[in-house]
Amino acid sequence: MRISAWYSLRKFVYNNLHNDDYETQFSRAINFLLIFLIIGNVFAVLLESINDVYKVYKIYFDAFENISIVVFTLEYILRFWSVVEKDPFETEWRQRWKYVISGAAIIDLLAILPAYINFFVHIDLRFLRILRLLRLLKLTRYFVSLQILLRVIEREKGSFQAVIFILLIMIVMAAAGIYVVESRVQPEVFSSIPASMWWAVVTLTTVGYGDVTPITPLGRFLGALITILGVGLAALPAGILANGLANELELRKQQLELKFRDLLESCEIDIIDDEEKIENIRKEVGLSTEQTQDIVLQLIRERKEDALEREKNKYCFCPHCGHKLPE
Repeated sequence: MRISAWYSLRKFVYNNLHNDDYETQFSRAINFLLIFLIIGNVFAVLLESINDVYKVYKIYFDAFENISIVVFTLEYILRFWSVVEKDPFETEWRQRWKYVISGAAIIDLLAILPAYINFFVHIDLRFLRILRLLRLLKLTRYFVSLQILLRVIEREKGSFQAVIFILLIMIVMAAAGIYVVESRVQPEVFSSIPASMWWAVVTLTTVGYGDVTPITPLGRFLGALITILGVGLAALPAGILANGLANELELRKQQLELKFRDLLESCEIDIIDDEEKIENIRKEVGLSTEQTQDIVLQLIRERKEDALEREKNKYCFCPHCGHKLPE
């Protein structure tokens, strides 16, 4: 009996913390509490950076931090403990290891680890405050838009790696070129290729702070050429990200349409009357209201066309003898 209650409790914890398809008032309350706590931590870090405010309300800031550490630690432990309910055909510790090395678990660990490290190794308080901003990454679990962005980055990581590799090559080549051209005229600025990399980075990224500039005609020509190349290079990641987002949104639109079709075939939903069910599916998939309306209208047209086709074929056979009638 105790073992059964133990497994029921673990299943309950799994549904409320891990299962995205499980939604109750209690699970929503937990999500809102964690979201509020994360945002509250961010505001606390911002206010603590104002020394006058921090000195006056230090006791409240410290109490809020301790409460946050307790809650986030408990959340991490419960997620680690209950994740085994995800797949009953896989060993418990294998599932737990997969969770530990997952991106979401690493973010959760980074949110609490600095506080525990500070108990054993003294960390500069300002540095510790900045590390607490990592808790902001925990919001990716609760917002579909952030999940879409992370999924696009994960899917297009090969393309991003190629762009970064090209950028590194361009930085080294630009630094080497400007060093050869400008080192004799400005030895204190372009003293070496590594020292010239600062100029190469700000030029290729089209920032151009102006603190380091070439003065020779050849150096200026090289700087202009590198700036033009930098404009094209900076557009590559934006293009990759935009294309990835468009593909991801299109995929999600197809998923929503498939869900609608499946529910219609099983007679679980009426696309005209069941607005609440349609809205819940829309939120789950993460599409806009306009996209959902387009899909609903398309399905309504298809249903009308199917009805007209059935009505047209209704009299293709004789109702008395069953023979096919001539067209």
